[in-house]
Amino acid sequence: MSSKNRHELIPSASRLIYSLRDLGYEFTSAIADLIDNSIEAGASKVDVQIQFAGGDSWVRIADNGSGMSAASLKEAMRYGSSSRDYGDDDLGKFGLGLKTASMSQCRTLTVSSKPGGTGAVSSFSWDLDHIATADEWVVLSVLKNDLPQPIRQALEDGHHTVVLWEKLDRVLDYKYPDGEAARKFIHSLTRQTEDHLAMVFHRFLAGEAARRRRLQIRLNGNVIEPWDPFCRTEKRTRSLSASSIPISHEGQTGEVHFEPYVLPHQDRFSSTDAHERASGPDKWNKQQGFYIYRGDRLIQSGGWSNMRTLDEHHKLARVALRFGPKLDDAFKINVAKMRVQLPAQLRANLEKLLVPVINAANSEYRQGGSGKSPPSPSAKPAPTSPPAQSASVAPSATVVSEETKKYDGAPLPVIKSLHTLDEIKQRLLTIAGNDEKPIIERLFDRLTLGGNR
Repeated sequence: MSSKNRHELIPSASRLIYSLRDLGYEFTSAIADLIDNSIEAGASKVDVQIQFAGGDSWVRIADNGSGMSAASLKEAMRYGSSSRDYGDDDLGKFGLGLKTASMSQCRTLTVSSKPGGTGAVSSFSWDLDHIATADEWVVLSVLKNDLPQPIRQALEDGHHTVVLWEKLDRVLDYKYPDGEAARKFIHSLTRQTEDHLAMVFHRFLAGEAARRRRLQIRLNGNVIEPWDPFCRTEKRTRSLSASSIPISHEGQTGEVHFEPYVLPHQDRFSSTDAHERASGPDKWNKQQGFYIYRGDRLIQSGGWSNMRTLDEHHKLARVALRFGPKLDDAFKINVAKMRVQLPAQLRANLEKLLVPVINAANSEYRQGGSGKSPPSPSAKPAPTSPPAQSASVAPSATVVSEETKKYDGAPLPVIKSLHTLDEIKQRLLTIAGNDEKPIIERLFDRLTLGGNR
């Protein structure tokens, strides 16, 4: 095609940049997205500061990573940055996170960095008010003497890259941003951020992330402790048999690692405080289900991804699902890393693998508080085999041997196989439509309750 037939159409900056503010970020997920960049830069320490000052409130994320030269920083400020190719272990993907996460919360984004922590400081800023007036994709350079005080202070403290959010219009959407209601909201938001970061980056904070340095995150000066969804330090937590499930999608192949856990009944926790902490940010019932990791970074915390409904009797079941970034398209990861969909081929495997996990969680819930020891599942349970001695065993078909035993003269059949309610339930769920599955779940819950009264 000749060049005269090609026409470059540059989107209106003032219109598109406002649309890009609405990609679905929450405040806590926006902070987490910036910490992803710090981890990619090799940082071992990240300092997050959320400062309430009325209409002049600000948020700062600073790290001791590798830093950037002026050219690298300017490219990193580009929407859809092409400064590097993303590897299989990278936490980034689209080249949008720094900008879209930040501008979803503020009107002015300023980033300062120095390569290796020793080079010259370079600083650039996106300013929505300037873009609205000029209607140009223009990033502003900021001289060192003109840097805001929070950035200057962080650089003096030895940080290598500093991100500053100002004009927090999406955070402080109050008629009186200097008022008590706004102050209390920022305080609450800070607590939510602490809980979120402790959960999302728990493997990094605990030094468990593969090929990564152990990470320390400080929030307003306080070190964030990792929150382990699986309570692996509790003696009564049970780790069930893990599996690897191969997945292929549009020419990409990889494995999804299935790692199920059953947490202890409340009475079996080491302490009341330990039980309360294990409840998580959304508390026990909502924290049951899948914990989906992209690499070692948590994407989804709880819920059964429309495979099951939340159930009080199964709230002790938590399952880690881990996959690598090359399966992003299979899981339909979005820019904000807040949404994930389970591939259809994975769901078919999970239906079977979940049966012994749900049985074990149900048993722990019902028997844990009675002082009885719940039956232990097999170290390597077969996907379709429920635990032995299930309370919900009910014969739907029996195999009777030709030989019979006699008791007081009456012949008794020798039963060699049984079907449990869970087996029947899972078979029905396999053929049921989406609108029928909740009905089946409720029906079998009633049957199970009735059999254990």
